[in-house]
Amino acid sequence: MKKFSLDKHKERISLLLLSSGVVLIILLATTVLVGVIVFFLINRGALQLGETDLNVWSFVFYLLLWSLVIGAALAFVTLRFPLKPVNKILNAMSRLASGDYTVRLSFKGAFSRHPAVVELTNSFNQMASELEQTEMLRSDFINNFSHEFKTPIVSITGFAKLLKRGGLSEEKKKEYLDVIEEESLRLSQMATNVLDLTKVENQTILTDAAEYDLSEQLRTCVLMLESKWSRKHIEFSLPDEEYYVTANEELLKEVWINLLDNAVKFSRDHETVEIGVRRENGRLEVAVSDRGEEIPEGAREKIFNKFYQADESHGAQGNGVGLAVVKKIVDLHGGTVGVSCADGKTAFTVSLPQNG
Repeated sequence: MKKFSLDKHKERISLLLLSSGVVLIILLATTVLVGVIVFFLINRGALQLGETDLNVWSFVFYLLLWSLVIGAALAFVTLRFPLKPVNKILNAMSRLASGDYTVRLSFKGAFSRHPAVVELTNSFNQMASELEQTEMLRSDFINNFSHEFKTPIVSITGFAKLLKRGGLSEEKKKEYLDVIEEESLRLSQMATNVLDLTKVENQTILTDAAEYDLSEQLRTCVLMLESKWSRKHIEFSLPDEEYYVTANEELLKEVWINLLDNAVKFSRDHETVEIGVRRENGRLEVAVSDRGEEIPEGAREKIFNKFYQADESHGAQGNGVGLAVVKKIVDLHGGTVGVSCADGKTAFTVSLPQNG
């Protein structure tokens, strides 16, 4: 890493020296040209130097005047070429700042092959590409979230009107009230996910880290979701051994709830969700696996992006926020999270430093 930084530093110094060299050449050219002109004028008799101070000062004045005029002209003409890339960069940055994320940098000639220029071009284009993708995801999220938010509201409103109209059996009343309760909880969960994402995105330093029993926390999270997995008759395979980790307990609880909720959501009825924990190279790995529909290979790298939904048909509940929360929390802990699919099984694996 140190060698990489040193190489980049050398490349940028070489670019600075190249720019300084251009200015130095202009100054030398101006001096030589003015000297030739003054020598020519003296030989022609247009400029004479005498022994008096007045003639010496006249010579100095003419020298300075011609240097200023010719130097300004040369600088104006010559610096247009090295400043052209700078103007191009400034124009591209202005377009990017105004919201045009399609702008890309490209240079021609020998200048484009300089390592520092290549680094600048690649970094700018990557930044513009990331901003463009984020803007697209944000736009998609607004559409997706509007759809997801509207659906439970319509259900609640419809069943509330039916209850208000009356003339229903007790069984129907209970059924409609159950739907209203379920859709209300769904709305609450969506709002909670968005608030959680906002909270962890604004957090850059991990706080309130302490050692605690991770195995017990996983069992508690499973119990918190009992109303969801019991309806699908899903069973759980939990670790027998007790594992301890040093982390923010409240934040990690959000990780397990999101992963377990997804596992239950996408599992088929009467299946088993497996929760495995193991120690690996000084780290603690937690894997949550389910046997449901596999995530498409092209979507596996994107599902941790905020607002992204692998199921664009809205066939499954969700708003593309939960896994973004998971990744941000794991990143805060210095860990990693990934997904793999094989033999009909989808596994989300979280790797955390085992500091306890």
